[in-house]
Amino acid sequence: MATVNVRYIVDDVDAAIAFYTKALGFSVVMHPAPSFAMLDKGDLRLLINATTGPGGASQPMLDGRKPAPGGWNRIQIEVADIEDEVARLKALGARFRNDTVAGIGGKQILLDDPAGNPIELFEPPRK
Repeated sequence: MATVNVRYIVDDVDAAIAFYTKALGFSVVMHPAPSFAMLDKGDLRLLINATTGPGGASQPMLDGRKPAPGGWNRIQIEVADIEDEVARLKALGARFRNDTVAGIGGKQILLDDPAGNPIELFEPPRK
């Protein structure tokens, strides 16, 4: 499988690096400037850009809109035991948008990174 790249806009690149590495087990591939970092976890490469600074990801659109963190699009991280993972992350001070939702497709919960970008934790149904 090829690496999948996802770009998130954040308010604070250093806070995002700390969150993704310490709470979710990502590794830093590079952090060449205060406004950019590249992280990875398995086949997922996460590109982190600050809302200001050089580079195309933080530049305003032609209609004046500016990139901002948040929204509802998200990465999904599969976990073996969602209750244990939620408890571990809450102990680290993580913020969740909802409670765990269970259905025929498994269990999920939405976690916010420090800038408000959502991450879905997903536990597939047990066989």
